[in-house]
Amino acid sequence: MNIKFRLTVMNFLQFAVWGSYLTSMGTYLASIGLAENIGIFYAIQGIVSLFMPAIIGIIADRWIQAQKLLGICHLLAAVFMVSAGYYALTASEVAFAPLFTLYSLSVAFYMPTLGLSNSVAYSGLSQSGLDTVKHFPPIRVWGTVGFICAMWCCDLLGFQASAMQFIQCATIGVILGLYAFTMPQCPTNKGGEKKSLVEALGLNAFALFKQKKMALFFIFSILLGVSLQITNGFANPFISDFGQIAQYADTFGVKHANILISLSQVSETLCILLIPFCLKRFGIKKVMLMAMVAWVLRFGLFGLGNPGAGVWMFLLSMIVYGVAFDFFNVSGSLFVDKETDHNMRSSAQGLFIMMTNGIGATIGTLGAQQVINHFVGSTTGVERMEGWSESWLIFAAYALIVALLFAIVFKYKHQPEKE
Repeated sequence: MNIKFRLTVMNFLQFAVWGSYLTSMGTYLASIGLAENIGIFYAIQGIVSLFMPAIIGIIADRWIQAQKLLGICHLLAAVFMVSAGYYALTASEVAFAPLFTLYSLSVAFYMPTLGLSNSVAYSGLSQSGLDTVKHFPPIRVWGTVGFICAMWCCDLLGFQASAMQFIQCATIGVILGLYAFTMPQCPTNKGGEKKSLVEALGLNAFALFKQKKMALFFIFSILLGVSLQITNGFANPFISDFGQIAQYADTFGVKHANILISLSQVSETLCILLIPFCLKRFGIKKVMLMAMVAWVLRFGLFGLGNPGAGVWMFLLSMIVYGVAFDFFNVSGSLFVDKETDHNMRSSAQGLFIMMTNGIGATIGTLGAQQVINHFVGSTTGVERMEGWSESWLIFAAYALIVALLFAIVFKYKHQPEKE
């Protein structure tokens, strides 16, 4: 079977697992009285990303082939996620502690798969003599399609405010876990010349911080990573809250927030295809700046729009999300792959995930929860929506400051490739 098709299926399932609950979990948590805990549920993805991707990346580089480890991680994540779903569906009253514990254990094994799946893809393409910058984005775009399909299934099946979204997630996870074992074998660096302890553990990826260019890149990856999970955690509850205002209660966006938000992922599918051209034409600095400006617009348009006459602002916010997310996440991953020794490919990818989905996203979601608690809190009606608007505009101001700092501080001379 064609390697590109096999990797396409893998990416489709990889993000369908995440899309099953990522944008709708906030609404579910609010429905069971855990609205003030939304931030920690999303932040735990960042907390486990501080160490799990790096540890799993090291294991993949040194001892267990990446495709096998990918399968093991997905199966373990599915076991804990289905346990979380079963508990929530059968408990007379859902308590924070058991639900959060089971969910956290699932996330701890899922987050490393983001880096592992990239490593499997890059390795498979390289073994087939294919250029990763040219051939990976069209493959990765199907991951976004999988995310969209999972979001729509969750919405249309009525799972947005139900723990069934966790069962959906686990089911897809089992399928991917088994499928991963069929992927092409990835090399490990066993044996050979004697290694130092740092090299043996794969910690040499941290040596990238000795390079000023890479150190600055990772620092700004943290700062931009702050924005990554904010809309995933709070966009659905925000749009759904417009239902408290009569003129918006029957709008499509309020009734089908997940489908409206999924337009963001539709934008992703188009923007991913632009990455090879943009990276070769403009270079990583300009591409990252485009992402940062897009985050300013993403948050700002949420703060100014509504699902009625201002729905066009929501739609525009969904469109720019593709640039905001892909031009940072996918381009950043490709940049790290190109700038590092392939002997520590998985470790370097794990480090990138640690900076973005780890430190950055943790700070972002916990900080966003505090901002929303302050401005939205227990308010209702128009006052509540004004609080949401202020919150989104604060997030937009933060993204603008990061963009200006990056433009000034990050020095990188790009040499356009000749055709």
